[in-house]
Amino acid sequence: MTDSVARMLADDAASRALGIEVTHVGNGTATARMTVRADMVNGHDITHGAFVFAVADTAFACACNSHGPTTVAAAVDIIFVAPSHAGDVLEGRAVERSRFARSGIYDVTVRRGDDIIAEFRGTSRTIGNDPA
Repeated sequence: MTDSVARMLADDAASRALGIEVTHVGNGTATARMTVRADMVNGHDITHGAFVFAVADTAFACACNSHGPTTVAAAVDIIFVAPSHAGDVLEGRAVERSRFARSGIYDVTVRRGDDIIAEFRGTSRTIGNDPA
């Protein structure tokens, strides 16, 4: 894990509270996982979309901050493909597609095992200098 990502995660109370664990960070890539708790499902007994989004967003944040400078989301889009439920382990894998000037494009696939739960695309914007 890069120093910039480790520092960011140390201050990320939201991801910690949701039980999101970052299992991999590489150059422009990251993987995050979360077990869906009973308090994360909606009235249809499926995972609330905000929690699916959160695991994808954490992977996205780690991937786009892996380069060092402080980088944030400029825009995101998510497509919910299939439902998930309490007890399911969701894993979001982020991959950098393109970096240009101060922006980047990242795709995150959220899976439950082999099943695709959601597809997320994020555009990042670098707002800081290299913290090292």
